[in-house]
Amino acid sequence: MIKKVLIANRGEIAVRIIRACRELGIETVAVYSEADRDALHTKLADEAICVGPAPSSESYLSMDRIISATIVTGADAIHPGFGFLSENSKFAELCEKCNITFIGPNSKVIASLGNKQEARNTMIRAGVPVIPGSNEAVYDAATGASVAKKIGYPVIVKAALGGGGKGMRVANTPEEFEQSFLTAQKETQMAFGDNTMYIEHFVQHPRHIEFQILADAYGNVVHLGERDCSIQRNHQKMIEESPSAALDEELRRKMGDAAVKAAKAAGYVNAGTIEFLLEKTGDFYFMEMNTRIQVEHPVTEWVTGIDLIKEQIRIASGQRLAFTQKDIHMEGHAIECRINAENPEKGFRPSPGTITDLYLPGGKGIRIDTAIYTGYTIPPYYDSMIAKLIVWAKNRKEAIRKMQSALGEVIIEGVDTNINYQYEILSDPDFLSGNIDINYIEDRENRNR
Repeated sequence: MIKKVLIANRGEIAVRIIRACRELGIETVAVYSEADRDALHTKLADEAICVGPAPSSESYLSMDRIISATIVTGADAIHPGFGFLSENSKFAELCEKCNITFIGPNSKVIASLGNKQEARNTMIRAGVPVIPGSNEAVYDAATGASVAKKIGYPVIVKAALGGGGKGMRVANTPEEFEQSFLTAQKETQMAFGDNTMYIEHFVQHPRHIEFQILADAYGNVVHLGERDCSIQRNHQKMIEESPSAALDEELRRKMGDAAVKAAKAAGYVNAGTIEFLLEKTGDFYFMEMNTRIQVEHPVTEWVTGIDLIKEQIRIASGQRLAFTQKDIHMEGHAIECRINAENPEKGFRPSPGTITDLYLPGGKGIRIDTAIYTGYTIPPYYDSMIAKLIVWAKNRKEAIRKMQSALGEVIIEGVDTNINYQYEILSDPDFLSGNIDINYIEDRENRNR
């Protein structure tokens, strides 16, 4: 069993990992930037070590500093959390070379699935449904236009090595293609230092459905049901729930089988997420595989009763899965709201600053993952998410009411948040009826203009 874990992350996910390690009797090491000296994860871990100045490029993204901190503190494993270095194949490879256990898949699998074109081809060979698109990398607009003509409009231009909504543009007609391609490629070059693009048919008004999988090193792979992540803005998820109101048992079985098939085809080991686009017809397509723990993992934990962080650590320690697919049952309904320090009325402008007063709700079926406290200063250098509020109830209707009640109790003074914005969504007739897709927020904002 792993004895000491260094958490190469910050914020609520670092706190979440520390707590899971405690329950497993594993020591923890927190790393922090100079801006995070007083952060909660530094106080909760057994040890804490500074890895550089505030900019993430000089601290949380510095592979050499993270590895040095691991060696100095005697940690034998690294948990990357999400974001930062969590899907960096070079970092995972560096861990392997230094004989440090990387709590996640191996570097080759991360590299393979991180390249969207290569991942797509892997799924095609495995028989997993994929969106019609280019089978080879595209580097110039003329070649891209030829590919788009064969696929059929509308098309979406995507960065092969991208993520987080960057390097993506939709072209509805041939006349729009060149500008869309060049804009997406320029953004890709700036964000990822790479100009490799690929093109696929643009699926209009789908739902974003993802399946959580767990895979051990002995060929055992299971899925833990789906999460509906359709409520998103600029490709950034805002509200997630499990199960999805759009899936019946037959469709859940088909998508779950496809998710397991995808993981096996990739030779995957550890926790991962297969993301699909689901059309109203019931057709679904592989979109990508995330090779890390997801922000929204708590909703799956609540409906299945399985602690995903602990399972990650057990798998990385060489243990077999202690359950099979038939042992997994989804019970009740869970919803997660991401609470961000931002102002929706001012274009979702980030709102760093000091929290002067704080009250967070509790009670049966309410969970809060956060690292904030009264007097804590939210730095301006990182992601604006400051907490996740998760609820569980017997069914979706009760879960929505519980979330409305919980959101109404939250008090965060000193900074702006998106709490009222989320409360409005949870009260919207379309959301209440389950009539949502990935364009929901965009359509809602257009209606309210």
